[in-house]
Amino acid sequence: MECSYIKYDQNIGNDLTNKLVSIVTKIILLQLSFMNKQTSLSHLDNKGRANMVDIAPKPETQRVAVAIAEVHMKKDTLNKIRSGNTKKGDVYGVAKIAGIQAAKRTADLIPLCHPLLLNHIEVEIGDAELLEEGKQHGVTITATVRSNGKTGVEMEALVAVTTAALTIYDMTKAVEKSIVISNVRLAEKRGGQSGDVINIQHQS
Repeated sequence: MECSYIKYDQNIGNDLTNKLVSIVTKIILLQLSFMNKQTSLSHLDNKGRANMVDIAPKPETQRVAVAIAEVHMKKDTLNKIRSGNTKKGDVYGVAKIAGIQAAKRTADLIPLCHPLLLNHIEVEIGDAELLEEGKQHGVTITATVRSNGKTGVEMEALVAVTTAALTIYDMTKAVEKSIVISNVRLAEKRGGQSGDVINIQHQS
């Protein structure tokens, strides 16, 4: 019986090892480069100075953002709002309009935001006997903003809920001095190169 042997050439083995290491290194460098692009601050230039992002090359896509805020207050204050028994009138109605108006003026308030053509702004206010944090009474404000554009509408949604919350505070501060605005957060965003984001833990 004849046995055949393959002669091992150490030079070939070393060459294959070097090529494998080179390929793996390139993959790691590409991954690090991608991660750096994903985590870098787009509003800073290469010298670390504030910079308005040039969105001209970006394609237009459907954009949606949902933001939420809470206003904590005493039960008596909440009851006065429900019954319309406050000096300044319809608290929820005025707060909704304030949120819508604010969303449209976001670029005037946030320096590096782009002025956007918004398709739709919806502000909803729901009160609750007990909000989860602190087991306090209060209201939850939800803003949904939609557009077809080159940049997202997250800031517009966040400005809407915070302004609506401040309006509720202003219209009820004569009744209570311990009102707290809290848990302002982005619950959802859709569209754009970064993809969809749904913060389940932040949805009401």
